[in-house]
Amino acid sequence: MIFNHLLDKLIDLALEEDIGVGDISTSTLDEYFGYGVFDYKAKENFILCGIDVAKRVFNRLDPDIKVTFNYKDGTYLKKGDIFGTIEGKVSSILKGERVSLNFLQRLSGIATNTRRFIDELKDTNIKIIDTRKTLPGHRILEKYAVRTGGGFNHRFGLFDGVMLKDNHIDALGGITKAIAIIRENIPITIKIEVETRTLDEVKEAVKAGADIIMLDNFDIDNINEASKIICGRAKIEVSGGVNIDNIKLYRNLPIDYISIGALTHQARSVDINLKLRSKL
Repeated sequence: MIFNHLLDKLIDLALEEDIGVGDISTSTLDEYFGYGVFDYKAKENFILCGIDVAKRVFNRLDPDIKVTFNYKDGTYLKKGDIFGTIEGKVSSILKGERVSLNFLQRLSGIATNTRRFIDELKDTNIKIIDTRKTLPGHRILEKYAVRTGGGFNHRFGLFDGVMLKDNHIDALGGITKAIAIIRENIPITIKIEVETRTLDEVKEAVKAGADIIMLDNFDIDNINEASKIICGRAKIEVSGGVNIDNIKLYRNLPIDYISIGALTHQARSVDINLKLRSKL
């Protein structure tokens, strides 16, 4: 799914945060627990995401624990579905219970939230893309969750794409100068995206040769005007002010992408529990 060494660092940090020097409750009762089988249960409808992460949580704690999921990431689950089981030493499972649930609930929440936006633009060619507005340290997982929900990833970080934002442009004195400097110092295969705030900036970005033009907080009328100015000479990204209540207004616009920070930073964790089914 993702680079395992990065995932293991994140899991180890989460386990250390939760367990610390030891689980007082579980360790005290360890000899009485034995072995058991636990079930993951959906407490609401959602898009499943994060099963590999949940598995690795328990693998880091106890390699003898067996984790089995009945569905793949991206599956639509209904309230009441039993979608996974864990079999092994009860004390080990209890130590990883909350961490595994935190990952599953958060990532499934992002995937489910993303799918809601995707469904609103069904049968269009507009791509829903994420942003860098992610929980620090969790970006690789949260962007995976966006893809699981049917969305697309924007750049992962500052290192894998050129995007000239308002502060870049203001600091250099204009779009034309910013693009000219960038163009001279990057490989020709890298595309240049420019954030614009006005129709005049759109005209300047087109003339300067931007590959992608972001229309930042443009209303519907100005998006249509901007698309006429661009006239196919650059890809068009819309950003700002788009939410689940108004996204249908963008269905028929001549645009390529809508970037939505709310895919990640406003996603609600879904409700999942892990319950002991039987002792072994």
